[in-house]
Amino acid sequence: MKVQRSLKAVFTAATAGSLLLTAGAGVLPPGMNAVNANAVSESDLIFSDSFENSDGDWSGRGGSTTVTISSALPYQGSKALLVQNRSSAWNGAQKSLSTATFVPGKEYSFSVDVCCDSGSGEQDFLLSLQYRDADGETVYDHIAQTTVPVGQYVQLANTNYKIPEGASDLILYVETLSGTGSFYLDEAMCATAGTVIEGPKAVKLILGDVSCDGTVNAADLSLAKRFFGKSFPDRISARAADVDQSGEFDAEDITLLRSYLITDITEFPVAERKVNFEELEQKFGSITPAASFKKENENNPLISQYFGADPGVMEYDGRVYIYMTDDHLLYSNGQITKETYSTINCLRCISSDDLVNWTDHGLINAAGQNGIAKWAGNSWAPTACHKKINGKEKFFIYFANNANGIGVLTSDSPTGPWSDPNGHAMIDRKTANCTDVPWVFDPAVLVDDDGTGYLYFGGGTDGKPSDHPKSARCVKLSDDMTSIVGTPAVIDAPYMFEDSGIHKYNGKYYYSYCTNWSTGGNQYGLSTAAIDYMVSDNPLGPFTYKGEVFKNIGNFFGTTGNNHHTIMEFQGQWYLFYHAQYLQDVMNLKDMGYRSTHIDRITMNSDGTMKQVTGTKTGVSQIKPLDPYETVRAATFSHQGGIEITGSGDSVVQADKGDWFRVTGVNCGSGAKSLTIKASSKNGCIIKVCTGSPTGTAVAYAEIPDGGSMQEITVPVMDLSGNTNLYFVFNNSASVDSWKLSQ
Repeated sequence: MKVQRSLKAVFTAATAGSLLLTAGAGVLPPGMNAVNANAVSESDLIFSDSFENSDGDWSGRGGSTTVTISSALPYQGSKALLVQNRSSAWNGAQKSLSTATFVPGKEYSFSVDVCCDSGSGEQDFLLSLQYRDADGETVYDHIAQTTVPVGQYVQLANTNYKIPEGASDLILYVETLSGTGSFYLDEAMCATAGTVIEGPKAVKLILGDVSCDGTVNAADLSLAKRFFGKSFPDRISARAADVDQSGEFDAEDITLLRSYLITDITEFPVAERKVNFEELEQKFGSITPAASFKKENENNPLISQYFGADPGVMEYDGRVYIYMTDDHLLYSNGQITKETYSTINCLRCISSDDLVNWTDHGLINAAGQNGIAKWAGNSWAPTACHKKINGKEKFFIYFANNANGIGVLTSDSPTGPWSDPNGHAMIDRKTANCTDVPWVFDPAVLVDDDGTGYLYFGGGTDGKPSDHPKSARCVKLSDDMTSIVGTPAVIDAPYMFEDSGIHKYNGKYYYSYCTNWSTGGNQYGLSTAAIDYMVSDNPLGPFTYKGEVFKNIGNFFGTTGNNHHTIMEFQGQWYLFYHAQYLQDVMNLKDMGYRSTHIDRITMNSDGTMKQVTGTKTGVSQIKPLDPYETVRAATFSHQGGIEITGSGDSVVQADKGDWFRVTGVNCGSGAKSLTIKASSKNGCIIKVCTGSPTGTAVAYAEIPDGGSMQEITVPVMDLSGNTNLYFVFNNSASVDSWKLSQ
């Protein structure tokens, strides 16, 4: 008995006589005649699942595997079964079989056609049976196995498979020997034993070999002309005819094939690949975007994938670099607990040139046994600067070892790698004139116009009068910026608590700080835990109190907490960088002590005073559009849902299904034609790039093959021009290094 599905057709080619082509379509194109069309009788066919109108009771097997009827890549008819979200090779598609129909001890003919359409090379597929034997043990038996070239349908078949004696709880399933990429099933059938159900066989793809006979000749050109504007009988023929690999068979392919045959060209050029967006949308599937903790119009906090406090800010080469205390989540019995700060030994660096899209450069492993500065137990409240030394730009981070001293890290780059030049604290409790400072921490640094460095630090009121604790210090730095020169001087800052800050404006030196919690009835009119400032004509003082510039964050965001800041000029505008606990509150972690960095503009008045700043969720506006035609680090974005960052310096985005990030204010100019993205995925992933929202209009799809290899993939872009926000959305796990548009 034979079930004729793989129709054999005879073509009469104008230039090369007749030739034979194995076809896989259910409807014959004009000019084709079927031969040997023996049909199986209804009585011999036990089931036939074409997936045109239903899933045939097939379901996902294992983990979160899903099956969906898809029109993206059918073998026959208009639909097939798409198997996605596999996490192991044994995950796949399954169908329960009744022992009333499939009698143990009897033989049956099974067939199913499979195709994998991502990755490269080949994939080994298995048609298997799970059953329970007479002893109640679960057994797995293989019915058929075959190797499937990527992009082709190949049949898994066994004409005489015997259901084991005593078997029960029968489950028929399709799996792979390795890999976890998505695949398609079509024409799943079972008939009486001995029935030959014809199906597609693996064919070696040769560009131009439309007849699939192993050679490229005039007959292939004639055949290509015959099917121009029509549907090819099978997918491998269509791919062979698309000699420029554009994804579409067109007149250019016929011209190239003719040129190849008359030896005007010796190989086919590769054209820009065309994409079927409808097909890719179906393959992308349905996802629920991860929650975002920043609203569309909110630029504060600067990042939402992690917390980051005590912003120390530095400008270098047209970018703002912010170094933050790593307020990482703490857990007890699986529940998030309050931040104690005692375990913090890393710093986080972010940077931006537009103040809205921030590149997360990852963690700097600053302190602890596995850190750069092994002598330090903690790394709190960093500050940073750069200075040219011996003709070479050097970068410095000063940080607090809890409240017990100040250390320094150095680098040749603002993002590291970093080293510890001293191997010990630069300032500690034994430093002259620092023995009575309650908290030797919270440094701020200034490199003056003449290249001289100055450091400011200290805080606390323990055992001291709250109105004039005199716990702040300032000191000159050595030429190499890694040690102090002379004895630190006292700064008599009224109601000083912590958080030294320093900046220079119109030749004056502005020392700013956070006031303490015992300010009631003070003569200055200052408030509790606010940012106040003093001014001097000399970087080492004496400083004269001037006023308050930023009230406590609780006045603006609802949750009161310590205040920590940096005041800095960038591109002709002054900004206040500070932290608040707004993000933790949005995440329903109120009163847990997790802080995030914000920015708002600050006004320097003509008389040298500073206008009070109001903390906002909106933050600052983007000061320049993002240029997508230069390589963009993937860790550069304004908003996100579910994204994580790995690495330090040139960090990498880690995403799972439903995760996304938004790049704001992307200037696409007159229009982008292609997207090149450098990414990898263990199990395969499609990244949808869209506008409007994470579920908005798609402008590109990037298919990342499985295997985990970081590689550049270039895909077409549609209808993308002008200034817009771009959303990168993931339908599976992936790592992304960078991306770039081309015109």
